[in-house]
Amino acid sequence: MSKHILVVANQTIGGAALLDLVKERAKEPETSFTLVVPMTRPRSGYVIYDDAVRESAQVRLDLTLSYLRGEDVVASGELGDEDPYIATLDAIDEYKPDEVIISTLPQSSSGWLRRDLIERIQDATGVPVTHVVSDLNSEGLPFKVTLVVANVTAGRGDLRARMKEVAAEVEDMLFIVVVPLQAGGDGRAAAVARARLGNTLDKMRREGLLVAGMVGDPDPYTATMNALQFYKVTRIIVSTLPVTRSGWLRADLITRLRKASNIEVEHIVAEQAGPQPDDKPAAKASS
Repeated sequence: MSKHILVVANQTIGGAALLDLVKERAKEPETSFTLVVPMTRPRSGYVIYDDAVRESAQVRLDLTLSYLRGEDVVASGELGDEDPYIATLDAIDEYKPDEVIISTLPQSSSGWLRRDLIERIQDATGVPVTHVVSDLNSEGLPFKVTLVVANVTAGRGDLRARMKEVAAEVEDMLFIVVVPLQAGGDGRAAAVARARLGNTLDKMRREGLLVAGMVGDPDPYTATMNALQFYKVTRIIVSTLPVTRSGWLRADLITRLRKASNIEVEHIVAEQAGPQPDDKPAAKASS
C-alpha cells in the first residue's frame, strides 16, 4: 500500500535530523514525499525583499530535493504561505498525506513552536504529526554548501572548472549561485539577470554539478550577506573581471566579505570574452 508524507520546514529543510528521518521513512515500500517550505523571513539582518524571500526559499527547496533524489527518495516540493499554519493546512487539503513531518529549530529559537504550530495542526486536521528538532549549529547539514557570486562572468568555463574541483574534493557538495542585478541598469535588468542565471545553471548541471540559484541585490556585498542569512555556507567563491575592469574589486568586495562573513572567500578572475558590460557596483553604498 502506498504512503504519502508531507514535510514542512523552512530554515531546517536541510537539517541532518530531518533528512535522516525522511531517508528512514523512505525505506518503507512505495513511500513518497512532498516538501513544503513556507516563505518566512529571517529575524534580523539586511532588508530582504519579497522576491529574495521567494527565491531563497526555492533554492533551499531545490537543494534539498537534489540531495534526496540522489539518495533515491521519491520527493517533490513547493513553496507555501509565509504563515506555516496556513501553508501546512493548504498542503494537507491538497495532498491528503498519511503523515505530516514538521521540522523546527530548538524551542529557544523557534517562532513556530512559540505559536504552538504542532498542536494546532494536530487539533485542526487529525493527521498524525511527527515533530523533528534540527539544531543546525550543532548538527550541521548532511551536505556542504558553497555560495557562488558572479554576474557577467557567471557562465565562464574557468568558474565551472573550479566548482568541479571543489565538488571532487568534498563529498556531497552543493552550490548556490547568486547573480546580482546589473547596477544602474534599465527596466530589463531583472530579466537579463534571470536569463543569465538560467543559462549558467543549465551549463553547470550539464557538467554534473548540483546547483540552484537566485537573483540578488544590485550591490554584490548586500546580495552575498542576504544569502548568508538564508543558507549555512561553508565557502564563498566570487568571480569577477580583472581588477582594471571590475567595479566589484574597486569597491574592495573580497576584503569586505572576508571581514564580515568569517567564511573562506575564494576569488576567481575571469578574462572577459567579447564586449560585455562591466560588473559595476551598486550606486547606493551597502550598509
